[in-house]
Amino acid sequence: MENWTNAKLCDVANLILGAILFFSPWVFGFDAGRASENAHVAGIVIAILAVAALAAFAIWEEWLNLVVGLWTLVSPWLLGFEGATTAMRVHVAIGAAVAILAAIEIWIIYQNPPRLTTHS
Repeated sequence: MENWTNAKLCDVANLILGAILFFSPWVFGFDAGRASENAHVAGIVIAILAVAALAAFAIWEEWLNLVVGLWTLVSPWLLGFEGATTAMRVHVAIGAAVAILAAIEIWIIYQNPPRLTTHS
């Protein structure tokens, strides 16, 4: 039960991080074209995956969240907005946090896989 609670806390944290990323262009004032578009899209995807994981857990959601977190982490360099320091810092910080939380959830799941029967 404790592992389930820890996984749900990670999902809630990812939901909050997705929302922060989505609103970050307005909050931090970096309407820099690609940076704000990427923040909106990645933020929505992270939030949707977190809500899906909270509603009905599936391991693929965690793997997708790991991929989206890693994308968000490296996107400033791949999309060429590393010059916009605020946008870059937000993307790197949130991307790293989402990827780490997804990796923790995957680790928790594989350490204690769900039982299919009630027998020990």
